[in-house]
Amino acid sequence: MGACHTARLLRRADLLSLIHHVSFREETYSVRELCEDIRDFLREAFSSVWVAGEVNRLRRHQRGHLYFELIEKGEEDEIVGKVEAVAWRGDYQKIKLSLADTGQELAEGQQIRCRGSVDFYAPFGRLQFVVREVDPVFTLGLLAKRRQETLEALKAAGLLTRNREHPLPEIPLRLALITSEGSAAYHDFLSTLSESGFGFQVFFIHASVQGREAEKEVASALGALAGLEVDCAVLIRGGGSRADLAVFDSRKIAEAVARSPVAVLTGLGHEIDESISDLVAHTALKTPTKVAEFLVERLRLAELSVVEMRQAFKREALEPLRRGREAVGRAERGLALARYRLSEASTRVAHAARMLGAAIDRRLRDATGRLDEVRERLIVIAPIRLEQRAWAPERLAEQIVARARGRLRELAVRLQGWEMICRQLAPDKTLQRGFSITRDSRGKLVLNPRDVEPGDLIRTELARGKLKSRVEEG
Repeated sequence: MGACHTARLLRRADLLSLIHHVSFREETYSVRELCEDIRDFLREAFSSVWVAGEVNRLRRHQRGHLYFELIEKGEEDEIVGKVEAVAWRGDYQKIKLSLADTGQELAEGQQIRCRGSVDFYAPFGRLQFVVREVDPVFTLGLLAKRRQETLEALKAAGLLTRNREHPLPEIPLRLALITSEGSAAYHDFLSTLSESGFGFQVFFIHASVQGREAEKEVASALGALAGLEVDCAVLIRGGGSRADLAVFDSRKIAEAVARSPVAVLTGLGHEIDESISDLVAHTALKTPTKVAEFLVERLRLAELSVVEMRQAFKREALEPLRRGREAVGRAERGLALARYRLSEASTRVAHAARMLGAAIDRRLRDATGRLDEVRERLIVIAPIRLEQRAWAPERLAEQIVARARGRLRELAVRLQGWEMICRQLAPDKTLQRGFSITRDSRGKLVLNPRDVEPGDLIRTELARGKLKSRVEEG
C-alpha cells in the first residue's frame, strides 16, 4: 500500500515537474507533440498495473482483437468511472485459455481483475487500457452478484410470481404507459397501437428509463397505478447496453412491478438477457413494438371470437326455423301419402271382401263333400277296427307275463350271489380263518383295550371252542 502510494506521488511529481519545465520554457507544443508526450508519459508511468472493474460493451473485432469498457459503479448503481480497454489478438487468445481452465469466459457484466498498461492513441485522442492478463479467480461480476441477491430477496418475500396472479383482460383497451416521453420506445409503441385501428385509451406516465433518476422515477410511476382504472400497465424502453439496462435489475423497481395492482407488461429492448423486472412482470416481451403487437393480437383474437360467436348465435337462431319448415314440408308430404295409401287400402279391402265371400262358399262346399266321404269310410272301417281292438288285451297280458318271468329270473340270480357273499362273511367262517371274538363279562364286544381294566373277566370265542380269561394289563 505504501509503495503504491509513493509511486503515485512520484508520478504526480514528474507531471508537475514537466508542467513547470514547459511553463518555464514557454514552449508551444503542436497537438501531435503533446499527444506523443502524453503517450510516452502514460506508457512509462503505467507500464504494468492491475485494474479491477466490470466488463461492459464487449465487442470482438474481425481480426481477433477484443474491445470493451471497464466500468465502476457507485452505491446507487450509477457509473462513476469508465475506461476503454482492448486485448490484442495474441493476448486475447492467452486470456481465453486461462479462463477456460476454470470454465469461464469474458462476458458483459463480469467483474474482472486484469493487468496491463495505459496507452494513448494520438490520432483519435483516445486513452485506452491494453489488457495483457486476466486473473481467473477474480471473475464474479458485480451485476451478477447483485442480481442474484435481489432475486433471492424477492423470492423470500414471495414477490417473484405475485404480478402474474393478476388476470390480464381479454380486451385490454385501457393502458397505463410508463416510459420516457418522446423516446423511440414511446413513438414505436403508440404508432403500432394507432395503426391497429382499435380504440386504445392510453394513460401516459413519464419516467426516465436510464440515468441517476431512472430508478426513483420508474418506481414512482408504478406506484401511481393504484389511482388509475386501467386494464394493465406497460413498462418499455428502447435498446441499450447491459449497463444502460442495469436499472431494471434494481430491487426497488422489481418490487414495484411485483406489487402493482394490475398486470405489468415489459418491453425493455433486450434480445438475450432478461432483467429482474422482466422476471417479476406478468408478461415479458423483447421490445416496445412486441408489447404493442401482443396487445393488438389479443384484441384481434377477441374480435374474432365475437364474430364467431355472432355467427354461432345466428346459426342457432335460424336453425329452429329451418327445422320447423322442414317438419311442415315432411308433414304435408306425409299427409298426401296417407291419403293415397288410405284410398289404396279401401280398394284392397273391398276386393278382399269379395274374394273372402267366394272363398268361404267354396270351402263350405268342399267341407260338406269331405264330411260325406268320411262318413262312408267310417261305415266300412269301424267293424274291422273293433275286431282288432278285441284281441289287444290278450296280447298285452301275454307281454306282461313274459316280462315278469324274465325279471324274476334276474332277481333269483342276484339273490344267489348275495347268499354266497353272506356265507363267506358268516362269523364261523371268519373264526375258521384265525380270527376270534372277545366279549366282556356283560357280553359286550371288546373293540378297544381301553374298554376293559386289569382284573376284568373276558370271554373269547374261537373256531373250535371258547376261553375265559382275566385281564392283567389294560
